Amino acid sequence: MDAVASAGRRNFLRQCLVGAAALGASGSAAFPAPARTNAPPADSMVVIARDPQLRGGGANVDARRMEALLDRAMLALFSRDRAPRTPVEAWKRLIRPGQTISLKVNTLGGRGISTNLQLVEAICERLQQAGIRPADITVWDRDSEEMERAGFRIAMGGNRVQYFGTDRVNYEQDLVAYGSVGSRLSKILTERTDVLINLPVLKDHDGAGVTLALKNMYGVIHNPNKYHPNGCNPYIADVNMLPQVRSRMRLTICDATTAMYEGGPAFKPQFSWQYNALLVSQDPVALDATGWRIIERKRAENGFRTLEAEQRAPRYIATAADAQHRLGNCDRRKITTVEV
Repeated sequence: MDAVASAGRRNFLRQCLVGAAALGASGSAAFPAPARTNAPPADSMVVIARDPQLRGGGANVDARRMEALLDRAMLALFSRDRAPRTPVEAWKRLIRPGQTISLKVNTLGGRGISTNLQLVEAICERLQQAGIRPADITVWDRDSEEMERAGFRIAMGGNRVQYFGTDRVNYEQDLVAYGSVGSRLSKILTERTDVLINLPVLKDHDGAGVTLALKNMYGVIHNPNKYHPNGCNPYIADVNMLPQVRSRMRLTICDATTAMYEGGPAFKPQFSWQYNALLVSQDPVALDATGWRIIERKRAENGFRTLEAEQRAPRYIATAADAQHRLGNCDRRKITTVEV
């Protein structure tokens, strides 16, 4: 990379990072626009759907309220064009009968800070109403035992939704590569997925800054531990550029019912809060930029320094938006945030 290109890249990264760095002082974040030649052409939408009564006064998420929250989010996400009349119609814009659909959950944190079973069940119900056979839906993560600890019951075979980890089917033998990454991919992704729906959680990460949509794809490769240096940058962006990942990704629904602003990725209840929300987008970069702002705002409320001040700002978000990756927008002026 020549000196001019290197300087341009540094400036782009600085522009995407500066808003969140100022958040602790101002209480709100702005992501100034990168150079026009670097920005993805289309605007992005992120829906934040919240229900303060999601738990009905108890500790557990109420399944009916979760279903209603998901429906509101999906209707809002597709409202910019010809608004869908029903939630099922919204799902039909993403999938069609005969396709295999996989839901990549995040269960590393156990029951305290993992994708909620109630959210997964609500999505599976709507997918079936949209014409997907139960056996063509796979809910998965890296490891079946981790899924069980998070509350999922392993199920393989039969005319039902499938729940299991990559440990049950293994990884492909051949490496795939992009940029700085060379990895073997889960056979669930390569053999059981026409459409990938990403279901991360909203939380802090001690190395990467935050772990949301983009980093959840570390769960599809065999060697994620190799790609944690330098705050996972540019590795997270490069993993998401692998053709088998990028071509299948259709939607991210970030489970922010319980979120964490410090101490991640392991569950730290003293640093968590009940946000009772879903963040939904077809742009994982825009969703991560939005989630980062939410985490920074909560850190400021609790007297914590910004992630930039702690030298662990999630720089991979800007990398994912740069001219080499173009995975989405981190420029706040190109992100429409809708709260429902």
